[in-house]
This record gives sequence, structure tokens and C-alpha cells, in this order.
Amino acid sequence: MTEMATLMTAREAAKYMRISLFTLSKIEKRGELVPFRTPGGHRRYSADMLNEYLEQTRSRPLRQAAASTVTE
Repeated sequence: MTEMATLMTAREAAKYMRISLFTLSKIEKRGELVPFRTPGGHRRYSADMLNEYLEQTRSRPLRQAAASTVTE
């Protein structure tokens, strides 16, 4: 399969991440996720891109929790 065949629409990406389209839009506006754009301006996402974002957001609270226990 080619990369283009594995790209998801915004709706598919939101479903994959188990979030709403509104939340997906907020994540993009914060610059935390930058989708590919089609020539018509539609957003497309790869599974790798979404998985990387999910991993980054999962590890963030753990680092903050570890930092707060060291200072207490």
C-alpha cells in the first residue's frame, strides 16, 4: 500500500483517536498536530502521525507527576 492509501480524513482520525472533530481542530490550532493537505485543502492524517501524538500526550503527565514528587 502507498502512503496516500493509508491517509485518514479528519472524521476518521477523530474516530481513531476517540475524540470529537472539535477537539481535533483545537489540537491542530495549538500546533500539536499538523495534517497533510490535499490540493483542495482537505486535511489528511497518517496513522503514524496520530500514534506519535498519542504517545507524546500519554507520557507528558507522567513526567510532570515525577517532577512534582521530587520537589515535595
